[in-house]
Parts: sequence; C-alpha cells; structure tokens
Amino acid sequence: MTLNSPSALSATHVGKTYRMWPSPAARLTAPALHRLGGLLARVAPSWGLRIQAHARNRVHTHDALSDVTFELARGEALGIIGLNGSGKSTLLQIVAGVLPPSTGAVQVNGRVAALLELGSGFNPELSGRENIYINAAILGLDRAYVEARLQDIIAFADIGDYVDEPVKTYSSGMVVRLAFAVLAHTQPDILIVDEALAVGDAAFQAKAMSKIEEILAQGTTLLFVGHDLNAVKAFCHRAMLLERGRIVMEGLPDEVITEYLLRVHRRALEQTRREGPIEPIERLDDGYGSVEARVDRASVNGAHHVTLRHGDALELEFEVRLGPGIAHPALIVDVMDGKGLQLTGRRIALPPSPASGRCTIRVAMDAIFQQGVYRVRTRVVDAPSLDQTSVLSRQEGKLSFEVVDDCRERFTGLFPVPMTIEVD
Repeated sequence: MTLNSPSALSATHVGKTYRMWPSPAARLTAPALHRLGGLLARVAPSWGLRIQAHARNRVHTHDALSDVTFELARGEALGIIGLNGSGKSTLLQIVAGVLPPSTGAVQVNGRVAALLELGSGFNPELSGRENIYINAAILGLDRAYVEARLQDIIAFADIGDYVDEPVKTYSSGMVVRLAFAVLAHTQPDILIVDEALAVGDAAFQAKAMSKIEEILAQGTTLLFVGHDLNAVKAFCHRAMLLERGRIVMEGLPDEVITEYLLRVHRRALEQTRREGPIEPIERLDDGYGSVEARVDRASVNGAHHVTLRHGDALELEFEVRLGPGIAHPALIVDVMDGKGLQLTGRRIALPPSPASGRCTIRVAMDAIFQQGVYRVRTRVVDAPSLDQTSVLSRQEGKLSFEVVDDCRERFTGLFPVPMTIEVD
C-alpha cells in the first residue's frame, strides 16, 4: 500500500471465474481424468485427448466478473449499481481482499474497512465488546486507539447491555449496527459498504447515512453498493453500472441511474406486456420513454426553470403522447429535492387512446417549500391497478424551480404540514 499515490484504489482487467461441478465426486474425478489423459497422450494421443475432453465437459464455469477496470481517486465516492447477480458484491470482496481475482489485479492504497455481509469477521461465541477489539486489530489499530473510542462505538451501535452478550444471540439488525459502528469509528482511508445497511431499521439507516456524510467530509474514499438509488445520488460523485459481470456504463450518478432504470423497465415490459406489442423503450435527453408513451412538452410557469418566493403560484403543464396500445394510462408527477428524495406527487388518470394521440395536463399548486432547488419528475404508466403498474417513460431534470425565501422561522424541514400547536 502506498499512501502517497493520488488514487485510493485501481482495478485493472479484474475477472473472477467459478468452476461449477455436476456432483461432489466430479471435483475429484474430473482433475484425475484430465491428468490421466495427459499421461496417455504420450503413448496414445487420440485416447489421451479424448479423455481430457471428457474431463473438461464435466466442468462448467461461470464468469462472475469480466475485464473490470476502474480507478478511484482519494476522497471520491463511487456507487456501484446493477441487478442481483451482476457481480457487485464479488467486486467488493475482491477489493477488500476477501476473494482473490482469477485475472487482473487490484491496487489498494490505504487502510480498508469493509461492511460486506452481516457479521463478517465476527466470532459468534465472543461478546460484542470483544469483537470490537478483534475487528479493530484486524484493521491494524492498537488497543489504546480502540479504548479511546469504545464508548462512541457502543453508543452508536445502540444495542444496550447486549454488547457484553455473545454475538450469536444478536438479531441481524443488531449485528449490522455493531459492524457499521466499528467501521465508522476507525477512520479508514477507504470505506466499502455493501447492501447490508438495508437490514437496519429506519432510525438506524438515517443515523448511518448521516455518519457516512461525516466520514466523506473528512476525505475518506467510499465504495458504495446498494439498491437505494437516492443514497447513490446523495453520496456518490460518480456511479458504475454492472451487468453480467461487466461494466456497461460509468459516469455521473443521474446518467447511470437513468440507464439502469431504462434496462430494468425495458426487461419488465418485455416479460409482462400482455395487450399486444408496444414500441420499445428508448433513451431520451431527459430520461427514457416509449414512442407511444412519453411527455413531449413540459413547462413550469411557461418556462423550464423559474425562481419563486415562498407561497407563489406554480403551474405545471404537460403534453403527453398516448398510443392506442395503452389501456389504462396515467401520469405520475413527483416533486423532488436536490438529492433526489421524492417529497410529494400525484397519480393522474388519463383517457385511453385520445383522438389526437395527445393529452394536455395542468397541475396548479403553491410553492410552499423551504429555500432550495426542486426538480419535477414525470412517469407515464399503464396501470390497471396500483399493484399492476408498467412504467412506459421516466423523465426528469428538464423542469425545476427555486424557492429563494428562508422559511426556517415558519417551519423546519422541506415543506410545512398542517398542525395544531398549544402551549400551556
């Protein structure tokens, strides 16, 4: 490890191949047959080659990763997204040193702390307190360093007196809280977080996200994997999309997430569309959509971006293209904050197959939001019911508005909620 390197880590042509055996016995017989074929090839080449071919046919391989190359600068946050089985966790395990790569190499510059799987590295027979010291020692930290931060770690984990009980008695949520608390307080150079945080309750997830923000502010490098796309937008400077073990796109989080959702919804439509053929979903400047279903024109107060005072009137107007193959069309309009968190929205039923092929929708509301910039997202869906919704287009980024008034004296948070207050 070289701390003077400008990059925190680099992966070069990394690949991981697993051998898959048809039976436990094949683990022994296939290599033995291959070696026997090699010996016979010296005296009877045809027989030797035939036996070796038979041995190879008994072994199947699966490429979990193929030719993955990227570099991560110090202090940078990279989000890795993709469907289950795309190789995300395998890549993190290789970076963390848990798995060796079959091909290529990974260069890590600095101390790595990895939260990969629940309780990874924990001894279930030892107490939580004892495992704190063991995990810190694995990270290269001495006992004095841990003792100075022990109470902060225990308080953050919030597992009470269970810290002195064996880990095998913990729930999955308690295990992940303790594991994250240890990693978050050891000041790593590189923090690797897998989807394990999703196991914690809502309160812990909020606390963990705040801690990640604090760690990033100190210059720690982050490698983040998760299905929470809002978290990827909030924390990561760039993102990478994996599909079947290969990098298919790398760039800004918004762009990569849009491509990921495009692929997900395109695959879902191909599998569930029942009412005849529909034009394929394609990439648009502000998202993706079908030729038969998309927002062709949109405005907020007659423009694409407006600046407002708190409480000013907002009028959103959309012209939606609707083809004849959509039986239950609807437009979903969402208002999101700067980090992509959905604040409010409406699901608006539309008339099927309008004569002109177009439908105009106007949405009026007041800009009763806190100071900041807000974006408008639209989705055209085919929704026979709430539980049966096919997304045909998803567009965001073209419409936005800014509220310039600081309204913290009136309410806290992003927008007010009607409430009755009494002070005795």
